[in-house]
Amino acid sequence: MQTCRTLFVRTTRAAAVAAIVVSTLTGCETPGPGATGEYRPEVAEGRNMRLLGYNDLQARSAYQPVIHRQGNRHIAYVGHHGGVRLNPQTGREEQNGTSIIDVTDPAKPRYLVHIEGDTGRGEAGGAQMVRICNGAELPRGDRSKVYMLRSYGNSAHEVWDVTQPEKPTRVVVVEQKLRGTHKNWWECDTGIAYLVSGLAGWPSDRMTQVYDLSNPAKPVLIRNWDVAGQEPGAKGKAQFRLHGPISTGPKRNRVYFGYGTAADGLVQIVDREKLLKGAPEPTAANLRDAVIAQFPTPPYMGAHTTLPVLGIPVPGLSKYTKGPQHRDVIVVVNESTSNECNEPRQAVYIVDITNERTPLGIATFDVPEQPHGFCTRGGRFGAHASNEYQHPAYDKRIVFFSWFNAGVRAVDIRDPYNPRELGYYIPGMTDKTDQRCVKDASGMRCKRAVQTNNVEVDDRGYIYIVDRADTGMHILELTGSARSVANFK
Repeated sequence: MQTCRTLFVRTTRAAAVAAIVVSTLTGCETPGPGATGEYRPEVAEGRNMRLLGYNDLQARSAYQPVIHRQGNRHIAYVGHHGGVRLNPQTGREEQNGTSIIDVTDPAKPRYLVHIEGDTGRGEAGGAQMVRICNGAELPRGDRSKVYMLRSYGNSAHEVWDVTQPEKPTRVVVVEQKLRGTHKNWWECDTGIAYLVSGLAGWPSDRMTQVYDLSNPAKPVLIRNWDVAGQEPGAKGKAQFRLHGPISTGPKRNRVYFGYGTAADGLVQIVDREKLLKGAPEPTAANLRDAVIAQFPTPPYMGAHTTLPVLGIPVPGLSKYTKGPQHRDVIVVVNESTSNECNEPRQAVYIVDITNERTPLGIATFDVPEQPHGFCTRGGRFGAHASNEYQHPAYDKRIVFFSWFNAGVRAVDIRDPYNPRELGYYIPGMTDKTDQRCVKDASGMRCKRAVQTNNVEVDDRGYIYIVDRADTGMHILELTGSARSVANFK
């Protein structure tokens, strides 16, 4: 068994001091507690995944990475949770906001600029969510521009001009005076944006505002949306709290909404055209009109991410003379929210929606707690999110899941009834990695722990993971037998 050794090389530049992590082994694996050898938190662990490059993101707690091709460059935009860190480029303490990194050479990511976010700690501040669209794609955008949509703490949504990513400028505040934001979606080909907001008068602090951002400088509100029974004037408290939507755009005419993260979840399958063109008045009847199907989770599960994977050619079904030979599924990802397993298990659930009106759960993917002893390593252990961009090599084949202290997992979904793990990568801790605490009989007990928060892939097939506990961003690629499952041509 090979060992993934992590080498830290300190390089000093005029603007900053960056830590670059270099791994030279491919298809490597390290043992954890219970296996041969001793767990060493500073040493990366992995199988069939290789580290290409690293950036410490100025030790800012990271949420959402998006990687965008801009001309002959690839630029990573990373949203951050609230907090304050030193920006070595300016010499100032700055509120966590948005990091912009040139990842054209994945082995040498170059930090370009930090845009400050809102005050407040954790999800109360920062600028967690980011989306990017080219003006040339947007129906009424400036064709010479590249635009960034981001949340601003819990109070606003903004559009920025990032045509020159080193010199971002704010274009417009789309919405402000909110009491909640989160994981937005933006259709670049139409300009329709689904903004997670908390509006005065609506029971939930996370519902949806549908905006036309086809001209990002002139936002137009189309309608407000939430679960029927959670409209203004409805009796009682909101039962479901939106996490985020994923739209297939006009081609498939669906929007998939996930409510709840670790508990009291709900999945909605919505007719996109009816959502956009239906009566906008927020009545219960109007909120039901576009819903094709919705189903709640058990009270101890949520729907953090609802990723549609449509048209999977399932092995063996071609031998049957009746019934569809392809399957449409939603990959429903829960979120672990408590440290050291002080919660129900949070995993991945695959729901067959080939017949949309009769969704059926068909499989579960989970990471075993043993032999690695993840519950005692510190921090959260459990699912959080999937990649959203579907690279052609991975589409209908491989989905990547962030799993907090268990890193990122590559999962084969070619047979959605039997998902299987292909590989994984768990970063080693650095001197920047923050601690996570639990309260027990003796008081507060804290451990430093890697917390891989979100994962994304780019149009080259590289895999990006960012860390909630300040460890930074790691750029990876598949190796060995896992890479052979991907369809790289």
